[in-house]
Amino acid sequence: MQLFYNQEISEEATQIIFQKEESKHIIKVLRKTVGDILHITNGFGWLFTAKITVADTKNCVAVIINKDKQAKRTYQVHLAVAPTKMNDRYEWFLEKATEIGIDTITPIICDNSERKVIKTERYEKILQSAMKQSLSCYMPKLNDAITFKSFIDQSFTGQKFIAHCEETEKKSLKNEIISNQDITLLIGPEGDFSVKEIEMAINNNFIPVTLGNTRLRTETAAIVACHSVAFINEL
Repeated sequence: MQLFYNQEISEEATQIIFQKEESKHIIKVLRKTVGDILHITNGFGWLFTAKITVADTKNCVAVIINKDKQAKRTYQVHLAVAPTKMNDRYEWFLEKATEIGIDTITPIICDNSERKVIKTERYEKILQSAMKQSLSCYMPKLNDAITFKSFIDQSFTGQKFIAHCEETEKKSLKNEIISNQDITLLIGPEGDFSVKEIEMAINNNFIPVTLGNTRLRTETAAIVACHSVAFINEL
């Protein structure tokens, strides 16, 4: 099954009119024609089955013949990850985390952050592509970049963790995860969180954790954490 994305579709919609770029892709590249079936999601859990009625490369139209709501996970995963110096590494994290299963991503600007500007539009496209590839009907939410202090001062439900490399007392993330509970996890930049930031997080009830015995890159740590949460919840 090939999945298309159109965030404008409401659950009450009876037809879909694709924009020029996607119409061209459907008709010219995929060689779809009148009567062919398409599967579309709006990113809010709905999967629409539609039949093409107008096979136009500039204005493809399909009538909705069925709709289903994809079941949502019993837990939410929120990763706050510092932007990496090399942007393609952060993009890799976004893609793989979406495939594994993530609900919210917040880029956090830390004391040791070398990159403090993110390309939101580019990131959104990567999330869309990964969502469609993994046949998920839920689009992860990408928040605006925020400072570390502003982030931890917010309130969160469920468990809260900070993964860091300082030689201090830490617990193993995989042993601390409680299934079916929301998770908020902080991953720092290449230079790790500062001692001050770690103390601030602990004072805000974030539990310091380790992700294993080896030192991981920012993007690798984020994927390991994401997979650990998914794995524990599948047991």
